[in-house]
Amino acid sequence: MCYCRPDTTWERENRDLYSPDCVNAWNWTPVLFARISKAGKCISGKFVSRYYDGVGFGTLLYIGDFLPDLASASCADHSSILPSPVGGPDLLESTDKTYEVFRNGEKVFGCTVEGLKEKVEEAICKASKLTTLRIGDLVAIELASSAQICDRSEEETNIKAVFGENDLFDFKLIF
Repeated sequence: MCYCRPDTTWERENRDLYSPDCVNAWNWTPVLFARISKAGKCISGKFVSRYYDGVGFGTLLYIGDFLPDLASASCADHSSILPSPVGGPDLLESTDKTYEVFRNGEKVFGCTVEGLKEKVEEAICKASKLTTLRIGDLVAIELASSAQICDRSEEETNIKAVFGENDLFDFKLIF
């Protein structure tokens, strides 16, 4: 499945997210993303490695009340937590580091980079069949199914992620 998020959803600065009054629950999914470095349409697998120059890890938040309508659920401001890329495409070939996400200090997700280069390149090829990719676009690949991360009964939830020994993001979802 492929869908687009408006640029107003992108959070780069690690700021806390204050939930709108109409939202009672948030879902999330961990993602791997690639930064497009060359414009292209209908990119073939043979040449895809020429079209991205950075990869990173983040998380996408969805308004749980609006699911399963992904178009509505994924449009909230500051709900695409995609920090700066952590390395180039070669990062997906040469490391045993893990990407881990913690909710209130408890680990809720972890994975290594093994096999992720193929997923990135397949996603870029697939997305480029539907839309023209431009320099600076980000293509995100969900690494797990969407699940609830918090609801209104919790006033505050801390979400933190690390890659290897590097902190990627650390913010609070506040109701």
